[in-house]
Amino acid sequence: MEALASLVAQADLSGFTAEEVRTITAAGDAGLAYAIGAIGPAIGIGFLVGKSVEAMARQPEAAGMVRTTMFLGIAFTEALALIGFVVFILLKFA
Repeated sequence: MEALASLVAQADLSGFTAEEVRTITAAGDAGLAYAIGAIGPAIGIGFLVGKSVEAMARQPEAAGMVRTTMFLGIAFTEALALIGFVVFILLKFA
């Protein structure tokens, strides 16, 4: 988070008030926090879907059960991204 603050400090922000600079920095920090928080669920969903497709290809007769379990796993993993979004909102408006 300090890296973004140092970039903002180096930028030409002479036309902005101190409060506006703090708002810009806070928005950038919140966006960075959400981006970092979304990496884990993205990797998890990709791994989950890949292994599910592999399982369905190996045993087509179990595809229905694998698909149901895959969608449940996607829903739980996506909940992590939603938690990250809530943290983003809290950081942005706190």
